[in-house]
Amino acid sequence: MVQIKSRETTARLANSAEWFHALSDETRLEIVAMLSAGERCVCELMDALDVAQSRLSFHLRVLKEAGIVSDRKEGRWVHYSLNRERLEEMEMLLHSMKPSSRARVACC
Repeated sequence: MVQIKSRETTARLANSAEWFHALSDETRLEIVAMLSAGERCVCELMDALDVAQSRLSFHLRVLKEAGIVSDRKEGRWVHYSLNRERLEEMEMLLHSMKPSSRARVACC
């Protein structure tokens, strides 16, 4: 029996892949960990991670495009924070993938 994926399922899978890709880098995971304590200015992130501005911008763009972080401008500085709603969506996704304690492996 062939199962046809709905557009909604296809979109959800694409979003999930983007989230996992965004979190598949150690520097981006460090950024997320730092932002879990609250909003940070880009200058703070640069100092703490000891990375060049261009490299940090690349990582922040990946996280922002995945919707994991959001930004706001204040004067000449940009402040970043975690997108709580997106993290809750990611949490629900991971929860839906968790195997049931009653799950059984079907055998031939």
